[in-house]
Amino acid sequence: MAEFSFELDDDQKAVRDWIHGFAADVMRPAAAEWDEREETPWPIIQEAAKIGLYSLDFYAQQYFDPTGLGIPMTMEELFWGDAGIALSIVGTGLAAVGVLANGTEEQIGTWIPQMYGDADDVKVAAFCSSEPDAGSDVGSMRTRAVYDEAKDEWVLGGTKTWATNGGIANVHVVVAVVDPDLGSKGHASFIIPPGTPGLSQGQKFKKHGIRASHTAEVVLDQVRVPGSCLLGGKEKLDERLARARERAKSGGERLKNAAMATFEASRPAVGAMAVGTARAAYEVALDYAKTRQQFGRPIIDNQGVAFQLADMRTRIDAARLMVWRASWMAVSGRPFESAEGSMSKLFASETAKQVTAQAVQILGGNGFTREYPVERMHRDAAIYTIFEGTSEIQRLVIARTLSGVQIR
Repeated sequence: MAEFSFELDDDQKAVRDWIHGFAADVMRPAAAEWDEREETPWPIIQEAAKIGLYSLDFYAQQYFDPTGLGIPMTMEELFWGDAGIALSIVGTGLAAVGVLANGTEEQIGTWIPQMYGDADDVKVAAFCSSEPDAGSDVGSMRTRAVYDEAKDEWVLGGTKTWATNGGIANVHVVVAVVDPDLGSKGHASFIIPPGTPGLSQGQKFKKHGIRASHTAEVVLDQVRVPGSCLLGGKEKLDERLARARERAKSGGERLKNAAMATFEASRPAVGAMAVGTARAAYEVALDYAKTRQQFGRPIIDNQGVAFQLADMRTRIDAARLMVWRASWMAVSGRPFESAEGSMSKLFASETAKQVTAQAVQILGGNGFTREYPVERMHRDAAIYTIFEGTSEIQRLVIARTLSGVQIR
């Protein structure tokens, strides 16, 4: 078990600086263009693949960093570059985490490499959980998966929404209901291989922010996949469902479902994304305040501006520390007894919204235009309090954990 430290080691610093260089030299110059185009930045993903930044090997190294800081460090630097492009680069990771959290070793080895492709032929993957009537309320999920025992196949039908890379992905990971009587405990995750008949892209969403990241509906019309595409395998699923039925009868311990296992593993990483965006906006505002002259002096000479910057930096540092603590706890196998993962995501997300809004205010009229990046950063920051569990859901998780009461 790694000892917790606030100091990155030399190898981590080298990786951080390498990612920062890519973010500064490749992502930032292209950020405004791809935001306007609202398209997946395939050329930039390919550039990331060429240098090994978009690859299974790189993310595996960061995922298994014994300090737990590899992934949050990576996310912060990429999202410092640009949130929309960064999400296009890391969006595949959520599907990969879904397989790591629920799959067998064989499934992990088979499917995760196909999610990334290679430098000459990059691929992306999609994790599909939310539905038009089931976002935060996962118990309302309607997508069904029915087992055809004669053919050892699962048949999936339904519509998923808000799927990053949905419809353009090489591999889709889909959460579906296998036992509707168990509510959210009757869910399972499935791999939908490339080219599977019946899967299609529905509506592509035009978004307020993170517009370089593709978000769309995924329609499943009698999609048939082999039994081997059930993550974890049928024996494990049957055992889990049997335990859930017994606990439902006795009113016993609650069980985690497939989607929540994925989200719990990724919440500190989302917090790190928010920290990166907040830090980027703060740095623009700080530089602007030092150079913008009003009444014969830089505006940072005024307490009204200087104190805002002090608060911005304080919140950013506090958010980073919460993210690092949660990430270290996760890799060390320490339970989130006070919902520290949700705390980190909540605080960092709210920090990104607040800091980017303050950055716009410090830049004044310039901050409201697309000539300066804080306008885009402010739009991008709005997503952090919404996706992978809204701020309200994080507060609910924290309150339930602290109180032991099923607060609604």
